[in-house]
Amino acid sequence: MFTGIIAALGKVQTVETKGGDVRLEVATQTLDLSDVALGDSIAINGVCLTVVAMQSGRVHFDVSKETLERSSLGSAQIGSEVNLEKALAVGDRLGGHFVSGHVDGMGECLLRQASARSVTFRFSVPTDLARYIAEKGSICIDGVSLTVNNVSENDFEVNIIPHTLQETIIKDYQVGTRVNLEVDLIARYLERLLPGQQSGITHETLLKHGFAK
Repeated sequence: MFTGIIAALGKVQTVETKGGDVRLEVATQTLDLSDVALGDSIAINGVCLTVVAMQSGRVHFDVSKETLERSSLGSAQIGSEVNLEKALAVGDRLGGHFVSGHVDGMGECLLRQASARSVTFRFSVPTDLARYIAEKGSICIDGVSLTVNNVSENDFEVNIIPHTLQETIIKDYQVGTRVNLEVDLIARYLERLLPGQQSGITHETLLKHGFAK
C-alpha cells in the first residue's frame, strides 16, 4: 500500500529483456534505501514492484509481461526519469490517499496550460474507468496522489502546484504523454455497496454518503 506522495526521483539505468519479461535497474540519489530489503515493494510511476537486487544507490526489479502491456513501464528507456515511493509503513503519515500500486489503465495528456503559478493538465481516461472519477475525488497519476478539479465523459483535469511539478516527472508532461492511472479505491467499493448505482460515482454521491466535503 502507498500514499501517492512521491519520495524521490530515479533514473532508469538498464532495461534487460529476460524471456519476455524485463529486468529494470533504477538509480536514485535521494531515496533512503537503508530500510529497504530484498522482497520489499517500491512504486515506480505508480506501479508496485518487488526489489530483487540492490547495490549502492541502485535497485533492480523484474517487470512482468502483464505489467509491461498495461502500464507505461512497457516504454521505459535508459535515462527515463521515474517517480519513486516506498511502501507505506505502519505509523507513517498518510498525506495523499490509499494507493495500491495496481494500475487500472493508461491515459493521455490532452492539455497543458499555465494557471497562475500552477499548471492545469487534462487527461483522457478509458471508458471503463471514467465512472470511478469524481470532481474533487482522488486520482493517482504515475504514482502521484491528485485531486480531480473537473471531469467530463472521457477526460478529467487536475491542477499541479509548483512543488509537485518540481519534485515529480509531471514537469516533463506534454500533450501526447501517456500516463498510468489508478482510480480511488473508495469509488470502486462504493459502486459495489450502493444498490442501484448505475451511472457511476458523482461528487453528489460522495457528499451524500460522507466521503467528500
